[in-house]
Amino acid sequence: MSEATKYAQHAKQVTRRSFLTGGAAMLLTGSLAQAFGGTRNLPIAQNNTSPELKAQRLSWAGVKLELPSITLFIDPLISPEVWGNALKHPIIPVEVTTSRKFVLVTHLHNDHFDAAAAKKILAEGGSVICHAAVAAMPASRGFRVLGAKLWEPILLGDFTITAVPAADGYGDDQVAWVVAGGGKKIIHCGDTMWHGSYWQIGKQHGPFDAAFLPINGAKFRWRNPPSEVPAVMTPEQAVAAGVVLGAKLAIPIHYGVAGADSYEEQANAEAAFIEVAKKRKLPVEIVKPGERVKWKDNV
Repeated sequence: MSEATKYAQHAKQVTRRSFLTGGAAMLLTGSLAQAFGGTRNLPIAQNNTSPELKAQRLSWAGVKLELPSITLFIDPLISPEVWGNALKHPIIPVEVTTSRKFVLVTHLHNDHFDAAAAKKILAEGGSVICHAAVAAMPASRGFRVLGAKLWEPILLGDFTITAVPAADGYGDDQVAWVVAGGGKKIIHCGDTMWHGSYWQIGKQHGPFDAAFLPINGAKFRWRNPPSEVPAVMTPEQAVAAGVVLGAKLAIPIHYGVAGADSYEEQANAEAAFIEVAKKRKLPVEIVKPGERVKWKDNV
């Protein structure tokens, strides 16, 4: 049974009671953003006097963004069973010291929405933030949920976040996240395929101090008949996305799996990404899991 089918079956089992107790009823109120510490429909503004943003790469596609008063986690993964021995990079613990914290989810596949990671991060309060169209599922799991609409900025303390279009290889719902704070602006692209909305995203939100881009060109063979078409951006497509988005720095994510059943990623994806980026004069930083981004303000 595919992950998409599992999600669909699970969503159908959500009762009205569990939906309400999970906090999803908050999604229908006009004061939702204020209740979660944010305000909708505000322009993205950056305070040049604010502390610099700390950005750490986590496992797989995960990223941690930290300011003194608030921490955002995007697609954190701590469950080793998701990939088993096929994930060759280490599992990085999720640690948070700020009182305010949020988990941003690009989509609901279990290598991007890891409920164990979200529960650990939000044990003492906080919310999952995802596209409004899929908010019922994490709400049914007992999380407090904020559903975001495409292109509508949300203010979360010293961060401004905006959900923008992405294209999932299953055809499931997916967004990318634009995040501004600490004098920086980044985009996290989940495990999206190449799509034409990059030009609009770049025009409305670019340039970006960093773009976290999936690069492994994965082919899924657990759906029949298999397409043999990459369902995640290839290194060449990820570089093209970085160029179109106006990225000052391109950081590859979502690669390093070998031997997973019916899942094949492009060999030597990191080296290929670096080579193509050099030809297109796109600055690249290889950030290993657990390491922090070294901002390059002079590029």
